[in-house]
Formats: sequence, C-alpha cells, structure tokens
Amino acid sequence: MTPQDQTQDYRPATRPFTGKRMLFCMVAFFGVIIAVNLTMATLANLSWTGLIVKNSYVASQKFNDHLRAGRAQAALGWASTLTYDNARLTFTLHDKSGALLPADSVRVEIGRPATETSDRTLVLSPGEDGHFSAMQDLAPGQWDLRATARVGEQIYIREARIFAKP
Repeated sequence: MTPQDQTQDYRPATRPFTGKRMLFCMVAFFGVIIAVNLTMATLANLSWTGLIVKNSYVASQKFNDHLRAGRAQAALGWASTLTYDNARLTFTLHDKSGALLPADSVRVEIGRPATETSDRTLVLSPGEDGHFSAMQDLAPGQWDLRATARVGEQIYIREARIFAKP
C-alpha cells in the first residue's frame, strides 16, 4: 500500500446529522436565550421600581422653586462636610469665612442608588464641638446621602454619594 492509499481509507466514525439532532440544537440555543432574558428581566424588576417621583407633573411644577432654593443656598456661601468612617456618619456646616455654623437640627436620608429597600432616615445628634453625628452600620458598597440642616429659618441641603468599605 502506498501512503496515498492509507489516507484515503481513513474515515472517522461519525453519526449522521439527523433532524432530531437539529431540533435539539435549536431548542437548546433558543432555550438558553429565553432563560437568560427571563432571569435578567426578573432581576431588573426586583432591584429597582423605576419610580423617581410619584407624580412627574407635580414635580415639574416645583422645579423652579428648587432652582430658586439652590441659588439662595449658593448665595449664602455655606459649605459642609459629610463623612462616614468606622460606622460613624458625621456632618459639619461652615459659613463663608469657614467658621463652624451651629445648626438647629440635621437629618440624613440614606439609601442605595438603585433600590429603595435599604432607605432610612437618621436624625444626627449634636456634639460638643458643633459636629453632628450618628452611628450607622452600612453594608459595603455605594450609598446616596441627602443631609438637611436647619439653621433658624434657613435650610441647607447637601447630597453626596459615599462608598462604605467592608
């Protein structure tokens, strides 16, 4: 036998590609796609309500009021620090010159950026040094904070996003 004859006689043993095999491949292919889509849709629906405001028309009517309040707050020149360290949330408020501004009360709304399940409101306690703080153990990850401080008739609002370390 010549080397050419040997290569011509070699044929791998394969099963024929039947209609049943094609049906199985098609069902498996589309089954995986449908399963992934259903899983992703379910997870998206469970993790975020999609609701930003309860009534968008009413929110749009108040938009100019929010702009005015933001401009008035910027004109005051106040600045704040909002920190989270060792499960302690601390807030301080300073006037234009950098002096500590004694607030009457400070309230902080805490929540995750993409879900409402962890939302809570804290009332911070005043410290002897003019800082407001509260102990709050936050799970690791990103958190949105909205601090509202009242100084007499003035209201100061500070929004921040923090990352709580594990």
